[in-house]
Amino acid sequence: MTVHFIGAGPGAADLLTVRAVRLIEASPVCLYAGALVPVEVLAHCPPGARQVDTANLALDEIVAELAAAHEAGHDVARLHSGDPSVFSAVAEQMRRLDALGIPYDVTPGVPAFAAAAASLKRELTVPGVGQTVVLTRTSARATPMPPGEDLASLGRTGATLVLHLAVQRITEVVAELVPHYGADCPVAVVARASRADELVLRGTLADIAEQVLAAGVKRTAVIVVGRVLAAEGFPDSHLYSAARCRT
Repeated sequence: MTVHFIGAGPGAADLLTVRAVRLIEASPVCLYAGALVPVEVLAHCPPGARQVDTANLALDEIVAELAAAHEAGHDVARLHSGDPSVFSAVAEQMRRLDALGIPYDVTPGVPAFAAAAASLKRELTVPGVGQTVVLTRTSARATPMPPGEDLASLGRTGATLVLHLAVQRITEVVAELVPHYGADCPVAVVARASRADELVLRGTLADIAEQVLAAGVKRTAVIVVGRVLAAEGFPDSHLYSAARCRT
């Protein structure tokens, strides 16, 4: 028996990997966060599969479900929105499974920031403009950020920032970033990326907070900050240069 931690993607039901679909189809138990994983994904579960919405379960209750499946010899499809490698809370589940001796593996998924970049039709690493992307969040109503990972410190790098779980603090986020990026720095907020009700807001640090508040965006959104969002006239990359292709 194996617990399969599966990245279920940013929201669109067809943004699942082939491997993810095969694992869901083969698992008689499926744990998922109902508020984040689209119901269409559950259609891949085999007939009679036990489906458990973890949205209102505490960590110990989730682990109890995994342990019960292990005792019964049932594989588990443990679905997480986006990709399990970032802001997924899989680390604490893995720690407990290690202690219990329950095997598990991880299947990556499409992360929210990648879906947002696709909707914006923008590369986040543009030659001569930005080659570093910082994925981060803010600490409001969540565990505190480690020392040195506050927005002011990260903003001093000038790197492209992608903020998760921060749109409710958009006014404070703007205030913290303007001193480092300038009020004219391009910003985009993508809510519910890849879904039918996706919303894209584009602006600058000077006006994005007003747009977000007017649109009523309060969750399931990423904030992208950086000059790459409006980059033009940048040099071509070395990857496809004529000089490289002749060597």
